[in-house]
Amino acid sequence: MTASCMFCKIANNESKAEIVYRDEEVTAFRDIHPVAPIHILIIPNRHIESANEIKSEDQLLVGHMIFTARQLAAREGIDKDGYRLIMNTGPRGGQTVFHMHVHLIGQRQMHWPPG
Repeated sequence: MTASCMFCKIANNESKAEIVYRDEEVTAFRDIHPVAPIHILIIPNRHIESANEIKSEDQLLVGHMIFTARQLAAREGIDKDGYRLIMNTGPRGGQTVFHMHVHLIGQRQMHWPPG
């Protein structure tokens, strides 16, 4: 855990969030600034700054994050119509919170290319 990381605080129940899923490895919660009707963030419970910090031993964790997103998409009823998974990395990649996370976004039409 990093003391100043807001996502670490959410994972450790030190800060409020609308949690939609939690297990030993990941926590998922609704984004406070949603870009679509469904906008959920899936984070590892331990601090990993970005995708650039993933180590070989993190492969199962990253797969679990994606699998959790798929399960949440089904639970939210957006699996049939489609959804988008995004992992921003670094400032130029759009990352604003430096704790690795996957955005699950749905229930609105997605366009390509993204902004």
